[in-house]
Amino acid sequence: MGEKNDTLEQEQLHVGDMTLAIKRIFWNSEKNPFTPETWDDYGFQVFSQWNEDGLIQYLINHVEIENKTFIEFGVEDYSECNTKFLLMHDNWTGLCMDGSSKAMEKLRNNSLYWKYTIESKAAFITKENINQLISESGFTGDVGLLSIDIDGMDYWVLDAIDCIKPRIIICEFNPIFGAKEKVSVPYKSDFYRTNAHYSNLYWGASLGAFDDLAKKNGYKLVCLNSGRHNAFFIRKDVKNNVPEVSVERAFREAKFRESRDKKGNLTFLSLKQGRKIIGDLEVLDINTGKSKKIKDLQI
Repeated sequence: MGEKNDTLEQEQLHVGDMTLAIKRIFWNSEKNPFTPETWDDYGFQVFSQWNEDGLIQYLINHVEIENKTFIEFGVEDYSECNTKFLLMHDNWTGLCMDGSSKAMEKLRNNSLYWKYTIESKAAFITKENINQLISESGFTGDVGLLSIDIDGMDYWVLDAIDCIKPRIIICEFNPIFGAKEKVSVPYKSDFYRTNAHYSNLYWGASLGAFDDLAKKNGYKLVCLNSGRHNAFFIRKDVKNNVPEVSVERAFREAKFRESRDKKGNLTFLSLKQGRKIIGDLEVLDINTGKSKKIKDLQI
């Protein structure tokens, strides 16, 4: 099984190399500027769930990166993630964290764990422990990229991080909250999305909330992934030529349907239908601190 996985990963890496070579031609064309209308054409998928692999490659080739290091948490067993192509293709050094000890053990048993420089840590991440988890793993100060996907307290955890200053940040937002509001699910250290609501739709924060936090910390929004739920930010003080984009222009209604019933079965509801199911649940306005029901949000 291990040899089969190694062969598959190498085949995927080879396809990624060829795809990247083709994309570079497209990137260098002055007829195709990097705008919301062309993001999907710039990205591609190798190990990521959507087109994050390609978007990351574009950004690291247009943003000055001094330390080729990344941190990603919420990676499960690292078979599908945002930084694996970066690790294998560009030989970056990284730290991966996930709440599952079994998943992290599977990563350590993968041959890439000795072929490349990557650390794994099994931990349930909170805003109280995130800086210690990162620092004790040897990562501090300027890092190349940070990717956050923990399906819950993402906003509050990102807000708490002060031990590193990534040049590129990728964070998952909840598109069900729309583009106009700056809101998040209230902080709870033991938050688990399925326990919060059976539909699995009540989690995270809006794109506007992340954009507001990013601006306060000197970052600019530059693009979204093709799934329309991962936002990419760049540190403004770092030399780059990637244009900033507003939340209003960037946002598109996501098309994926991940809602579930009380037995855990997928129900394939649209985001509009899903909002009705969790409409009476409350989110917090990150600027005023006031709560409001999801059904009352401006979408």
